[in-house]
Amino acid sequence: MAHESTSLPPLLLSVPQMAEADRRAAADGTSGIVLMERAGEAVVRAIRQAYRPCPVAVLCGPGNNGGDGFVVARLLAAAGWPVRLGLLGARGALKGDAAHHANLWTGAVEPLGVGLLDDAGLVVDALFGAGLSRPVAGEAARILYGAAEAGMPVVAIDTPSGVAGDTGADLGAIRADLTVTFERAKPGHFLLPGRRLCGRLVVAPIGIGDATVNEVTASAPRCWRNDPAWWAGLLPALTVDSHKYTRGHALVLGGWPMSGAARLSARGAARIGAGLVTVAVPDAGFPVYATALTSIMVRMRSDPAALGEMLADKRFTAFLCGPGAGMGQATQDDILALLGTGRAVVIDADGLTSFAETPGTLFDAIKGPAVMTPHEGEFKKLFGHLGLDGADKLARARAAAETSGAVIVLKGADTVVAAPDGRAAINDNAPPNLATAGSGDVLSGFILGLLAQGMPAFEAAAAAVWLHGAAAASFGPGLISEDLPDLLPAVLRALV
Repeated sequence: MAHESTSLPPLLLSVPQMAEADRRAAADGTSGIVLMERAGEAVVRAIRQAYRPCPVAVLCGPGNNGGDGFVVARLLAAAGWPVRLGLLGARGALKGDAAHHANLWTGAVEPLGVGLLDDAGLVVDALFGAGLSRPVAGEAARILYGAAEAGMPVVAIDTPSGVAGDTGADLGAIRADLTVTFERAKPGHFLLPGRRLCGRLVVAPIGIGDATVNEVTASAPRCWRNDPAWWAGLLPALTVDSHKYTRGHALVLGGWPMSGAARLSARGAARIGAGLVTVAVPDAGFPVYATALTSIMVRMRSDPAALGEMLADKRFTAFLCGPGAGMGQATQDDILALLGTGRAVVIDADGLTSFAETPGTLFDAIKGPAVMTPHEGEFKKLFGHLGLDGADKLARARAAAETSGAVIVLKGADTVVAAPDGRAAINDNAPPNLATAGSGDVLSGFILGLLAQGMPAFEAAAAAVWLHGAAAASFGPGLISEDLPDLLPAVLRALV
């Protein structure tokens, strides 16, 4: 999906929040009729920027989304575009603002049917908005699928009909080439499969000010599109008197015989700015780690007491356990020891699945900043007991964060970062080339490095996820996980 990233406000609104923003704007003197007119104007503006004049089929539904469609039809016709308008239901059944704008349309109102597509060069989907909660069916489904089969370009108003605005669920939608929504995007514009179905997304202002948006979102945990706009100011910054210890000391517990994962994590932590990075490894693995790593220090863990001695060193500011660690009691013990320090801990991979049978033991041990980075399989093993199978990704991540007391990074093409207090971010910049072995280990290292430098856990996780995606996007095809740490400096340089 190609977003207009420079113009998308990062704060997202749920469907109920957007409805409340509309209501408050009307109460403050901007009527729904005016907001609907502005919405239609925004859609027409986007259409005229993207397409040349051609015959247009405007498909209107029985609610406010259909009202927007009537505005679009009127304004396109006034600009000389040939327009046919089809309505699902009776014109006389329209109410409120939609009825007002339907009455301003002087052209024919045809019953919704596939014949509307004859000779059309563009389809405007104004059937159902983001609040739809049932599958698209009947004549609406037939005409949408007809447009898709014919390969017609489709412009969707708010969301493509059949994309749930809060979850991104597909309730029978077809893919739009362009989606125009208003004031703020919704989670469903970024959660899959909604993101794929929306095509290019435009968020158009219609006069609902920031003050109204802030009022609407003040009483509930906020959700953002993951974007530097809201966390860049918290990135660790160097000063004239900075030295390696002021930049934090990260400790990675390295596994054996699997050593590559921890080495990737360590390099990620170093590249993102941790002043020192140490990998603690079993004696047998020391020669391999020490040969492969140069600026990263390697220490032997000759016996269980060795870890305790390291943890007593207050200069270590953040820890990571899991990549290549192996599953079992020993990894559990290591993680519980790390959590017992109250300092920041990242838990990934084997560190998560080691607690699959006893997740409560892990959750009860979390007393300080903690970040868990599960993919879907690991998430199910650790949080399956919560009964979240039918929930959307945003809801699942939030529930897991609240239950565990950790920041959850639920990975995927639409990674969700959720904090225990309900704050969340949806990431949309990860390119497909990140689907390569070891990329998650580098991500864990990025998070570790930011935590080691004192960045708050939620923002550190969100920043690391975005930087990870931006680094991969800067490379293109052929990416392997070893490339990611060395791609990061250019991304950071562009930010700061």
